[in-house]
Amino acid sequence: MQATYFFHFLVIFPVFLQQLINGLTLGSVYALIALGYTMVYGILELINFAHGEIYMLGAYLGIILLGFFTAAGLTAFSLPLSLLLVLVFTVIFCSSYGFTIEKIAYKPLRDAPRLSPLISAIGVSIFLQNYVMLAQGAKEEVFKSIFGASGFSLLSARVTYLQAAIVVVSWVMMLLLQTFVMKTKTGKAMRAVAQDKTMASLLGINIDRIISLTFIIGSGLAAVAGLMVAMYYGLVNYFIGYVAGMKAFTAAVLGGIGSVPGAMFGGLILGLVESLGASYISSEYKDAYAFIILIIILLVKPEGLLGKTAEEKI
Repeated sequence: MQATYFFHFLVIFPVFLQQLINGLTLGSVYALIALGYTMVYGILELINFAHGEIYMLGAYLGIILLGFFTAAGLTAFSLPLSLLLVLVFTVIFCSSYGFTIEKIAYKPLRDAPRLSPLISAIGVSIFLQNYVMLAQGAKEEVFKSIFGASGFSLLSARVTYLQAAIVVVSWVMMLLLQTFVMKTKTGKAMRAVAQDKTMASLLGINIDRIISLTFIIGSGLAAVAGLMVAMYYGLVNYFIGYVAGMKAFTAAVLGGIGSVPGAMFGGLILGLVESLGASYISSEYKDAYAFIILIIILLVKPEGLLGKTAEEKI
């Protein structure tokens, strides 16, 4: 009997470990996108539903630039430099979009009823989807991976170098953001604005600058996520921002929207649940698992797993 259980363990464990690695990779991407939601909500108490489209723009630009460098001929020496240039251009591009959206769609509505900026966010999301569809076409853009399937073995699972890079880059950036928010003068100003805009303004904090910076940072993180997903899956379409945005929003609520560690933790949990659910239950309902978790969390713990009081959002 013990030999039978041991045999089943040897058969099941490699599959389970592989799905854990896949879920960790996916969850890291969700966490990066979720940070944009949670930062904007912490400052403005606004759900920026256009944030997913910023991620989509980053994926499109990443594939376009990677295709350009690949056509030019990448070597082992030029590959790291090319990736760095693509990363810089993508972050600048998407951060500019985030900054512009805040100035055009949200800033004029700061004193309006709370429903107005929400409607504006949905409108911006729909506009960007259709803009990309008209500019790039409705079909999927496919890109052949420049990394291949090379990797290494971890116990009985296979980890590609790209998966390892995605996890490492994502968590390094998230930890740097947490350090920035908690330790720097600008980060303290962001927390002050999140707690009380009026008092922060009286203390000499430039509210407009802090809000713009929040959108820029959040959009930059979404750009990095979009670029990594473009390299990982090798295809994008104009609709990926909506799906990923909804899942990242779910991750932010799961961890406690307004909490930076909560967004990181929520993204990780969501990625693991989605990967394990697709493997052991059904891949047909992969996109539904996120919303099932959202419903359960809202019923059991509405403030999220790491949620804080309204006075301590960031």
